[in-house]
Amino acid sequence: MLIEREDLSVLMVAVAKGDRLAFKHLYDRTSARLLGIVRRIVRDRPLAEEVLQEVYLRIWERAGTYRTEAGTALSWMISIARHRAIDVLRQRKEIVLAPLEDGEDWLERVAGPGDGETDLEDRDRLRHCLQRLEEPQRSCILLAYCDGYSRDELATRYEAPVNTIKTWLHRGLAVLRSCLEAP
Repeated sequence: MLIEREDLSVLMVAVAKGDRLAFKHLYDRTSARLLGIVRRIVRDRPLAEEVLQEVYLRIWERAGTYRTEAGTALSWMISIARHRAIDVLRQRKEIVLAPLEDGEDWLERVAGPGDGETDLEDRDRLRHCLQRLEEPQRSCILLAYCDGYSRDELATRYEAPVNTIKTWLHRGLAVLRSCLEAP
């Protein structure tokens, strides 16, 4: 079912005014999609359903802060769902990925709040695929392609030969490509 952007924005305005029927329609039109996004992050259906309830509570409480000029209602809702799911994982300490050296979580680098809904979906998929890589291969790829580190800089940072860095990058990109191309 195609979700009309204007229709969701109208529903969001009504929800901001406390319209429970509009909230029900908003939920009916978006819950399956948001549940899918949350499930990809938390990977546990009962937990994902619990997170989804919290997401809709936040949507109800914060509907008045939504601004159409900042993006579509759906992308705003996806952002809330994504951030809540990540928060739940952090609280449960299920993320086994270490923060980057500067303290930034690599998940935050994958998608930002200003991204469009299509970009968010693509980046959710990329994040999922990045989780398949082991350290230091994952951080090596992120430093190379997000921060522009050269192979020589990476070799110095990881105290490894340049050829090892090239192998990590080559094999890691191959894993990402096959994961991203999978149906």
